[in-house]
Amino acid sequence: MTQPSATVIRGTLEAMSAGASPESGATPVVAYVPDLMDRSRVEIAGRAAGLSIDFVAHPEDLAVAVGDGVRFVVVDLAHAGVLDVLPRLPPAHTIGFASHVDKGLLDAARAAGCDEVMARSAVFRRLARPRGTPSP
Repeated sequence: MTQPSATVIRGTLEAMSAGASPESGATPVVAYVPDLMDRSRVEIAGRAAGLSIDFVAHPEDLAVAVGDGVRFVVVDLAHAGVLDVLPRLPPAHTIGFASHVDKGLLDAARAAGCDEVMARSAVFRRLARPRGTPSP
């Protein structure tokens, strides 16, 4: 059985900034952020940090979309299927976010292999930090 191709929704980041591609130095990111408000905030923060973000429509698409050159994965942990796919992702630094009051979900994401787990409010600040800037 062949792997299905990912349903990738191209972020508007590339259209908004010239050179938003791995060849031009932008850091490639794949994200599953279905909430439109959160997606917009991820795009704005990513653009400020020089990221090239591709959004996927379903959590299962992450494993297919995370390919060569993708350094970061951003996921909204509050949606069904995300925790199941985390252990199957190819190597990339994974940043997951959810409500700060959902400690059980945040702990489960850490256990599933998420490299950074944070509250929804913190993820936008994290993405806007310039590349190579250490976490506070």
